[in-house]
Parts: sequence; structure tokens; C-alpha cells
Amino acid sequence: MSDTTEEKQSDSEATEGEGSTEGKATADAKEAAPDPVAESRAQALHFKDQAMRALADLDNFRKRARKEVDDAKKAGREELLKEFLPVFDNVERAILSAERATDVKGVVDGLAMVLRQFTDTLARQNIQRAPGVGSMFDPQMHEAIQQLETDEHAPGMIVAEVQPGYLNGDRLVRAAMVVVAKPKSS
Repeated sequence: MSDTTEEKQSDSEATEGEGSTEGKATADAKEAAPDPVAESRAQALHFKDQAMRALADLDNFRKRARKEVDDAKKAGREELLKEFLPVFDNVERAILSAERATDVKGVVDGLAMVLRQFTDTLARQNIQRAPGVGSMFDPQMHEAIQQLETDEHAPGMIVAEVQPGYLNGDRLVRAAMVVVAKPKSS
């Protein structure tokens, strides 16, 4: 009977062991089952973190772009200044020379050379004078400060320039102040 009792006991232990393993597996499965709310929260935190990083990257990009634009402007101004420094040097020389000069013609010739150097420097920078005396009035480039009644010039013709205008390429930097002809009233 002892053999039979031992067999029954072994069989019952095996059955209990299997049952307890099944119970553990079911409990583990319940614990391992994802909680949809927790999963959604984790995903939302992940997306929030990504969005915050993207905003920080965008802010950094904007700062870098502004700095690059500012640096480019400074470099452009420095380049223009380098172009004009020789002109300023010659203006100073002309003033010193004019103070000692006895010949007015020499001073005028020196100033004319400095003016030519100045206009050549402007031309290298693609800056030109706006059309002036002898051209037709264009409200896009000229500011009429006076009208002159005359029969010598066609109506709308610029007869005098009080202040020249300048163009940077196709863009107006400063409008020319001009006197415009108008027909004489009878």
C-alpha cells in the first residue's frame, strides 16, 4: 500500500504543481497586459518631449539665422567702407592742399578728381545717379519741389536739380529733388 499511496501522493503533487503554474501564468499575463491609459500617457510625454525639442531647435535656428544676417550686414558695411576710405583720404588731402593753394584752378581740378573717384566707387557698388536735368519727370524717381513756367522746355521736363537722386541697381535709395517745366499760362 505504501507504493500505491506514494503514487497517489506524487500524482496529486504533480497536479497541484501544474495548477499552481497555470495560476502563476495567468497572474503574470494580467500583470504584463499593457494598461492603455498608462501607455497613452507615456506616448503623450514622448510626443511632448519631441515637440519641445523641435521648438528649441527652431528657436536656435532663428537665433543663428539672425546672427548670420547681422554678420553679413556688418561685412557688407565694412566692404563698402573699405571702398570709400581712399575717397575720404583724398578729400582730406584736397582740403589741406586748398588751404595752401594760391591757384584756384588747381584746387578745382583736385576736387574734380576726388568727385570722379567717388562716382567710380559708387559705380563699382552698382549705385548710379537718377536721371536729372533734361529727362522727363518720373514720380518713381523724382520729387518735384517746384514748377517753372517756360516755353523753352516741354511740359514735365526736369529743368533743374536741387538734390540728386540715387539708385542701387533698380531700387531707389533717394529721390531726386527737381524743378519741373510747365507750360506758360496765356
